[in-house]
Amino acid sequence: MKDKLLGLVPPMGWNSWNTFNTAIDEKVVRESADAMVETGLRDAGYEYVVIDDCWSLKKRDEKGRLQADPEKFPSGMKALADYIHGKGLKFGMYSCNGTMTCARYPGSFDHEFTDAQTFADWGVDYLKYDNCFKPEINGYMLYNRMSMALRSTGRDILFSACNWGRDDVEQWIRSTGAHIYRSTGDIRDNWRWIKMIALSQLSKMPYSGSFCFNDLDMLVCGMYKKGNHAGIAGGEEPVCTDTEYATHFAFWCFAGSPLMLGCDIRDMNDATKQLVTNRELIEINQDIEGRSPRFLGINPETPPEFFWGVRMLSDGQIALAAFNFSDKDRTMTLPLFNVGLPSSTGKGLLARECVTRTDAGVFCDDITQKVEAHGCRVFRCKIIDAK
Repeated sequence: MKDKLLGLVPPMGWNSWNTFNTAIDEKVVRESADAMVETGLRDAGYEYVVIDDCWSLKKRDEKGRLQADPEKFPSGMKALADYIHGKGLKFGMYSCNGTMTCARYPGSFDHEFTDAQTFADWGVDYLKYDNCFKPEINGYMLYNRMSMALRSTGRDILFSACNWGRDDVEQWIRSTGAHIYRSTGDIRDNWRWIKMIALSQLSKMPYSGSFCFNDLDMLVCGMYKKGNHAGIAGGEEPVCTDTEYATHFAFWCFAGSPLMLGCDIRDMNDATKQLVTNRELIEINQDIEGRSPRFLGINPETPPEFFWGVRMLSDGQIALAAFNFSDKDRTMTLPLFNVGLPSSTGKGLLARECVTRTDAGVFCDDITQKVEAHGCRVFRCKIIDAK
């Protein structure tokens, strides 16, 4: 591969599914690429523009190749890729390891090498590879087969394996060459679902790291239950608050998950824009060493609804986070002894709070924070001599 560092850090971008579902077309994708640049998302690190399901015709051509729907994409995929590349962005597409995609379009089963070459010829830089209508055979073999097919094209294509956390995927997916892997079912735009996904992954963090990151699914920040996908909107659940979206984004950043936006980026409000371009949170997510976090203060006898996280960073600093997924305000204390800094070391932490982007002062012996229900605090800390 030309780019030896493909997958070194979690990918960042936008995916069409959460907002547009089946109502995807060339106009939406071009406008979203434009918005990626105009809103500052590209400058903040978001680079992939990804078309999800429902882009193709229902039948392959006479040579067995996938065909873009000419009504939805009249200029064709190569022209669309060129347009996106012209914006300084990268182009992503979708397929499935089954006989059909989840929306019943042609899947790539038994056509892996043909489809991989088609994607490469079109200029694709990212492939989301789903898990619907899969024959009852080993999932490893199917993801490994597509990985080999993509690599055989000679084009650098980031491989996103979307098997929903089935078959203990975290234990074997790295060996297939996938760069990221979905470890959950589809997210919904409500707090209950965000919480469920986050808490389900606490024990799986050690499997995630550079070149094969645990994907907690696309971000729903800024959706406010808008869009064409009724399932993602989450039924009668309340609309997320900006505090809940901030905790959602902060946890995904802290966990090293890919950051793939799902809202309509052509129509973000200021709160959403400020959140998803928060450089201090993004820098933790994109840390070059890609180390997974460890979570502390979790009582195994009760639901792990509030806890601290610790993550070592490449510049010698430490990221610490207090996450309160419970329904009431909490006063949360982390003894620095628990992160290797007892008072006997004579050291303390000079901290900056990353969500609000404010200096937090010096902590010695412990950090105590009042964290509102569904809220969080994320600190980037430098070890200093205590006074």
